[in-house]
Amino acid sequence: MSDVDHIAAGIVPRMTGADGDLIANALSFARAHLGMEVAYLARVAGDQLIFEVVIAPGLEDVVDVGRSLPFADTISRQVWLGHLPPMIADIEDYPQMKGLPVLQSIAVRAQVSVPITRPDGSLYGMFCCFDRAPCPTLNSRDLEVLRAFASLSSDQINRRLGVEAAVRAKRLAIEKVLDHQAFDIALQPIKSLRDQSTTGFEALCRFSPTPYRSPNIWFDDAAEAGLQVSLELRVIEAALTLLPRLPDASYLAVNTSPATLASGKIAALLAGYDGARVVIEITEHAEIGDIDAMLLSIDRLRELGVRIAIDDAGAGYSGLQQIIRLHPDIIKLDMSLTQDVDKDLARRSLASAMVRFAQDTNARVVAEGIETEAELRTLRTIGIEMGQGYHLARPGLAQDVLDLAKTA
Repeated sequence: MSDVDHIAAGIVPRMTGADGDLIANALSFARAHLGMEVAYLARVAGDQLIFEVVIAPGLEDVVDVGRSLPFADTISRQVWLGHLPPMIADIEDYPQMKGLPVLQSIAVRAQVSVPITRPDGSLYGMFCCFDRAPCPTLNSRDLEVLRAFASLSSDQINRRLGVEAAVRAKRLAIEKVLDHQAFDIALQPIKSLRDQSTTGFEALCRFSPTPYRSPNIWFDDAAEAGLQVSLELRVIEAALTLLPRLPDASYLAVNTSPATLASGKIAALLAGYDGARVVIEITEHAEIGDIDAMLLSIDRLRELGVRIAIDDAGAGYSGLQQIIRLHPDIIKLDMSLTQDVDKDLARRSLASAMVRFAQDTNARVVAEGIETEAELRTLRTIGIEMGQGYHLARPGLAQDVLDLAKTA
């Protein structure tokens, strides 16, 4: 059932997607089984009980998603403390509860409540059904049914809490990297396949925190934590400071995701730099979201002289369709096509087709991941002009690579 269907049925989930659907369905079945008017999941936050998922067809004025009550004033707290049993057929059987403030605003007579606890045993909230009339037929089997539905919901909630905790930890780690710029820029030369002269350098990121984790993990974590654009912009900014130190005839290639490119913030980083010496590499592995915003950003960068490259061409989901839409100046052939290209006719045919496509669209091809002399010769034979890979030059910290370039 979709969120729209939930609302139409009087079910208003605060949690969307699979979490909201599963919990709303569990509440719906529990409510139907017990024959009660209202079922809800409420979360304890500080001293408040906040309704997160509510099933109350026609009674939204009584209890609704987002409403909160002082936890101390609720029947749920009395159940959690053990002052009341989890199943109450008629609250009037417990005269000590007569002055409970919640009963002044919500005329509860019957209630079945099951606590939802976190893995550490602390209270997350309550899984409940209630009715404004007594329910004398309630029995132990009804309580066990509610506990079963609550257990399903508890598993879902704790999985979500685990994911949220992991995201918070990732966000904290990325924030520390940003605060202390805890990374170094490495460079990998891009060579002419004709004479192996250096035509450019790709800027790569090496993160400092220990234990070591590969850059793609850091960037994936940043995306999950909502800090992808911030981290990528900081890395690009650091890489650009190396541009004046590169050999005059070479360019600097920096990597970006479609999201960062679409943000339109890269152009501002180029102030004071020669855009004609900058190549923006867009990875084809990443899904392109706002294509219109990205195309506008590309137009702005091209006005500054920047060239656009499609990275990992042939390995991503989008294929030629996205290459055509982005009209890149450089197509970087993924190493999955260059590996063993001297031995594999299919790879060689695909690489040749990419070369012909590039020629027809006034683009240039860079072959990535060249690891043998045989691969280099084959790629040169089919018309690829530039390449990078361990056979040509390994990446290294920027200062080391630039020192080596001076002596070459």
